[in-house]
Amino acid sequence: MSYFFISAAHKSSGKTTLSIGLTAALCRRGMQVQTFKKGPDYIDPLWLTAASGRPCVNLDFFTMSRQEIHDEFGRAMAKAEIGVIEGNKGLYDGLDLDGSNSNAALAAQLQAPVFLVIDARGMTRGIAPLILGYQAFDPNVRIAGVILNKVGGSRHEAKLCNVIGHYTDLPVVGAVHSAPELVIDERHLGLMPSNESELAEKKIAQLGERVADQVDIDRILAIAADVPALEFTKQPQIQTSSGQLRIGYPRDRAFGFYYPGDLQKMCDLGVDLVPFDTLNDTQLPPVDGLFIGGGFPEMVMEALQANVSLRREIREFIDQGGPVYAECGGLMYLARSLKWQDRRCEMVGAIPGDVVMHERPQGRGYVRLEETDENPWPKVPGCSAGIAAHEFHYSALENLDPEIRFAYKVTRGTGIDGIHDGIVYKNLLASYTHLRDVGGNHWIERFLAHVRRCRGDDGTTQQTGVG
Repeated sequence: MSYFFISAAHKSSGKTTLSIGLTAALCRRGMQVQTFKKGPDYIDPLWLTAASGRPCVNLDFFTMSRQEIHDEFGRAMAKAEIGVIEGNKGLYDGLDLDGSNSNAALAAQLQAPVFLVIDARGMTRGIAPLILGYQAFDPNVRIAGVILNKVGGSRHEAKLCNVIGHYTDLPVVGAVHSAPELVIDERHLGLMPSNESELAEKKIAQLGERVADQVDIDRILAIAADVPALEFTKQPQIQTSSGQLRIGYPRDRAFGFYYPGDLQKMCDLGVDLVPFDTLNDTQLPPVDGLFIGGGFPEMVMEALQANVSLRREIREFIDQGGPVYAECGGLMYLARSLKWQDRRCEMVGAIPGDVVMHERPQGRGYVRLEETDENPWPKVPGCSAGIAAHEFHYSALENLDPEIRFAYKVTRGTGIDGIHDGIVYKNLLASYTHLRDVGGNHWIERFLAHVRRCRGDDGTTQQTGVG
């Protein structure tokens, strides 16, 4: 078993494209590669999943305990030959002054060798004190090598390697030259999701070829093999509830932000997940409930508006008491309308409010929530009093009905109005906050219990709230 950590001196250094390229290059060698992403991100894991052919696992100090991170990592690595862990932001960046939730803290906990990606544009001799400072800052972090990125050419590469060789003891394990084919298009939430890109496979192949040519894969593999044996707690046995549920969820160019572990847990609990396409399917499949995750509905808002019959069916499902959980992009889709720049499109209309896109983030980062009495989901054993989660949205809800009910009080973050999140309408719960079923937040069992309660013992839908 081998694994390594890809981090950087600062964000936007190119660690994601290098992580994707390394994953693709290792897969080309026939290796079983397991990828990981620090933090709650959805987009980078979509690319890493596509590159490896197996679900990327998020490791996040804010929502998970250290033991849970260790066990989750060990269980995933037990099925792979090599692990690629991609950090977020810079190596030592994090929420707290002591760095307890930084990339460095995660690398130290996992005892993973770190390859430091450095954006080398405009640098020569100045790269040495940067590297030396990173090496000296935390003796618990094992920086095992440097990958130079966005190198200006062969002469630039030679100068950098000479400087690093003279002043430091770190090997340069790669020098990737600037090239337009190595760039993945970006938009307001970061990289373009791979589920939208028809050219994703071609892009991943290009990254794999370029990395294989300009990075010493053999040396990386040798360094990555020097890691401790992992001991971890096996996955606890899940008790499947009686009566299989059918949960519909859109998976298309508009909606693709789902944690693979959450979907897998639904399946483990006996759920039949039913995918559908909000752009092309004219009818809602027969389901007991809906889970509408995040995404970029604004990018295809005209197509969503044009699919009148599906919007109508979803609205009728909600109005008749059908249980629905929607996050961020799903909330936007269920509102009355969506406005971006000079365009306005009709959406489902179940939420009495209008969504407006802005130039700057309206909510970004980690969130803490406290439940109100309006939350329609029943409690289950082991739930925490508060909820740790995250949000990232450029949109805001306007013209909300003043009588709207909220499931959450926001104690950290923005939510819908800076104070509340989680709109409740009949059996719908819709929020800007993204939940993950980890730590003490067992939202999946709660949502499924809600769906079963709504369905009723005789198979009919029961309402637990009023509009």
